Amino acid sequence: MLNYQYKFESLSSESNLDLKLYYCGTEACAPNHCWGPGLKDHYKIHYIYSGKGTFETNGQTYHLESGQGFLIYPNSLATYKADDKNPWTYSWVAFNGRYAEMYLNQTGLSQEHPVFFCDNDDLLKDCFNQIFDACKTQQTNDLRLISSLYLFLALIKEGSGLDSSRQKTVKPRDFYIQRALEFIQTNYSRSLCIHEMAEHLSLNRNYMTKIFKEAVGMTPQTYLINYRMDKACELMKDSYLTIGEISNSVGYSDQLLFSRMFKKFLGISPRNYRNQNI
Repeated sequence: MLNYQYKFESLSSESNLDLKLYYCGTEACAPNHCWGPGLKDHYKIHYIYSGKGTFETNGQTYHLESGQGFLIYPNSLATYKADDKNPWTYSWVAFNGRYAEMYLNQTGLSQEHPVFFCDNDDLLKDCFNQIFDACKTQQTNDLRLISSLYLFLALIKEGSGLDSSRQKTVKPRDFYIQRALEFIQTNYSRSLCIHEMAEHLSLNRNYMTKIFKEAVGMTPQTYLINYRMDKACELMKDSYLTIGEISNSVGYSDQLLFSRMFKKFLGISPRNYRNQNI
């Protein structure tokens, strides 16, 4: 018996969100209700409220019950099946994003360790309800849904009963990359240099640049410029802002420099971009 299920169409025009909610739902399963074997092209987490079932992936079979959850990893063959006598009731959330794996690493979940126990049962239920309520609201926005998704992952991290010998510890390098990304995303609108970011992280600038490029695929400076240009493109949709005001808003006090960088990275001047997109 399917209680309810929601599919979410993002209101954002960005295709490179840190986290993006795909769909979610809850179900009181019939005996032997089964999905798979099959693949997902995104992450999907189930949390079990009551009952029992099995989850199979990577050649392993897990016998699960209330208070436990499991992660389906992208492009990893999986099967899950409700118990024939005491079928489970669960909720799920499906998502993806540029840093989805990084956030999951912090919860202890991975392709090798896809099962978790959580003692925050009531809090997780409330969090799912927040996500469901946001999906039902016609005027909802990305922020409300994504904030609930962040909370959901935080609750798994805080309430995880994973044994310390099994829990995947976040590598120091991943920790620094996450902090570097957060620093850029919260400071891009002001004058910012990469040397300052390295000092903030207490890292050598050359080392920071090396590990950042290995993890993200570009240097911190290039990421900063791309992030600023993405924000500028969003602001271009507001016809009441001048190019100079947009320039200041994304960290460029020199409008000419902003225009040169915009054209270099997008192949078109800010003014022409605005004319084409308004």
